Amino acid sequence: MNQTYKKYEVIIVYDDKSLDDLNFVKCAINKIKRKKIIINKKNYGPGISRNIGILKSKGSFIAFCDADDIWSKNKLLIQLEFMFKNNLMISHTNYFVINENSKIIGKFDVKKKLSYDDLLKSCDIGLSTVIVKKKLLTNNKFNNLRTKEDYFLWLKISKKTKFIYGLSKYLSSWRKTKNSLSSSVYQKLFDAFKLYRIYLKKDIVTSIIMSIRLSVYAINKKFSVFINRNK
Repeated sequence: MNQTYKKYEVIIVYDDKSLDDLNFVKCAINKIKRKKIIINKKNYGPGISRNIGILKSKGSFIAFCDADDIWSKNKLLIQLEFMFKNNLMISHTNYFVINENSKIIGKFDVKKKLSYDDLLKSCDIGLSTVIVKKKLLTNNKFNNLRTKEDYFLWLKISKKTKFIYGLSKYLSSWRKTKNSLSSSVYQKLFDAFKLYRIYLKKDIVTSIIMSIRLSVYAINKKFSVFINRNK
C-alpha cells in the first residue's frame, strides 16, 4: 500500500483452513482498488497457491511477497526501472534478514547474474525479491514441494533465459522465524533430494550428493549473514 509505484493489483491467496484472519485481511486491503482475495478450499501449500494467484493476475509482471516478508516502499519502482532499462524478463535483489520483531539481524548480497549451473549449487534467490514477466510463467510453474517450490522454478527459468540478473539494492526483508517451513532443516533436505531425484531426474547417488552440497552452501550463506550482522 505504501509503494511509490501505483499501477499494481494485489492478489492474496488465503491458504489456511482457519478463516480467523480473513476479516483482518479484507480490512487491511480495503482501500486498494485493484485487488482479489482467493480462498483455497483446502490447504494446497505455497507452490500451488502461487500458481493460482498467477493464473488470476492481469498484469504483465508478477512480484511475490510472502505473508511475513516486507518490501521497501520503492521496491516496485526501482526494480521495474532496472528491468526495463536492461530488457530483463526476471530479476531479484539484495535483502535484509529480520527477526519476528522486524529487527535487522543480517543481510544477503546478490551476484550480478546467476546461471543454471550456479543455481544447482546454491539457491541464492529470495522469493520476495523477485519480479518476473508473466509470460515467462506460462509454461513454468511452481511445483508442490513444501520448501523448494521456488528453487525448482528458478532452475527452469534459468535454463530458458540463460541468466537471472541481480540488482544490488536492499529492496526486501526476509523474516526468519522459528516455525517457518523454510527454517526446517529436515524438510529442506528431504525436498532437495526429491527435487533432484524426481523433478530433475538425477540418479540416487547424484541426488544425495547434490542435496548435501546444497545444504553446505546454505550453511555457509547463514554464516555469512551472521558475519554481516556483527560487522
